[in-house]
Amino acid sequence: MHPKPEILLSEDQKRIVWDLRISGPSARTALADRLDMHNGAVTRLSRELIALGLVEEHVQDQRAGRGRPIVPLGISSRGGYAAGATLHPGWLEIALVDFAGTVIVRDLEPFDSPDPRAFVEAVDRRLRGLSMSHNVLRSRFLGLGVAATGPTLAGDPTRRWTVDWLQGWRDLDLQRLFADYLGLPVWIENDGTLAALAEYYDSGLIRTCSSAIVFFIGHGVGGGIIVDRAILRGEHGNAGEIGRLFPGKSRRPSGIDLLAELQAAGVDIRALNEVEMHQDTHAAFIDAWVERAGEQLAVAADSGVAWLDPGAIVVSGALPLPILHALGAALERADWATAFPHLPRPRIHVSRLGSWAAAVGAALLPIHQLVAPNAER
Repeated sequence: MHPKPEILLSEDQKRIVWDLRISGPSARTALADRLDMHNGAVTRLSRELIALGLVEEHVQDQRAGRGRPIVPLGISSRGGYAAGATLHPGWLEIALVDFAGTVIVRDLEPFDSPDPRAFVEAVDRRLRGLSMSHNVLRSRFLGLGVAATGPTLAGDPTRRWTVDWLQGWRDLDLQRLFADYLGLPVWIENDGTLAALAEYYDSGLIRTCSSAIVFFIGHGVGGGIIVDRAILRGEHGNAGEIGRLFPGKSRRPSGIDLLAELQAAGVDIRALNEVEMHQDTHAAFIDAWVERAGEQLAVAADSGVAWLDPGAIVVSGALPLPILHALGAALERADWATAFPHLPRPRIHVSRLGSWAAAVGAALLPIHQLVAPNAER
């Protein structure tokens, strides 16, 4: 069960906000045409959304024209803000975004406790400090999203079978635990799914295609799926759990796999955020890993394309951006991409967010749940 949104919008109000999020600032008449609504209804609904602070008029320079100026409507960044938080092995990331989806701040600090109570205490402390330092204390807070690892248990999205280094999070009602401590609306979602949401917004794909699959290479390997601009969660909330294609005892395209291979080669490395400093000294070794991992991801990409026919595939994760770009290039070269030249193929995108995709996606989740007509499937 998801928490109650801070603002409850009617379906028609959601349609207007969602259209503006996809299309950008638009005249009321253009909105009415696209949404097949009466001009008077759009005028009334837009007036309500302006009063709520979610939409604003974009005044343009009309000095060169004649007659009554057309004033487009657009999303108001002042409509509120939301926060997102996630853990990587060794560090905590928090992101704040405004209602337009723009990142206000990204915050990182060392953190290595497996206790979810220590996590929420750290998030509470950092949120208070960030809210004060960025002058958002008086703004409307729309909620906190938390990017968690692992699949859900028995279809309950609040309980997850997390990775070994977060065993303390397993089989707990995380939503209630965090919400009771913070006194705020809290959403819990898989980190790969939230990375997909962030990449879909950040890349601009939300404006150009209705579906995408995202690979998130963090400590493990996960993914997320967007269908009809909505998060695809699946029957049990575990759509995108591509890690099950690569059993943990075998070599797999994951961050911990890369760390283990570097350690076996004699590299003194303990966390993913240390990979960057070894890129030059162990370039050939990392290139070989990328080639093998790229071949494995190509199998998952081929399956995803066959089943879902996405408009785009995004490579994201907590690895250095040059490694993500190399994995993207490996997918471009893979057989699945060239075997059927007569069929349209998805575009390959590489993340600009890197490890931050999960935290930014977590921050976007409360806003997405508020405004998207089909927020989940």
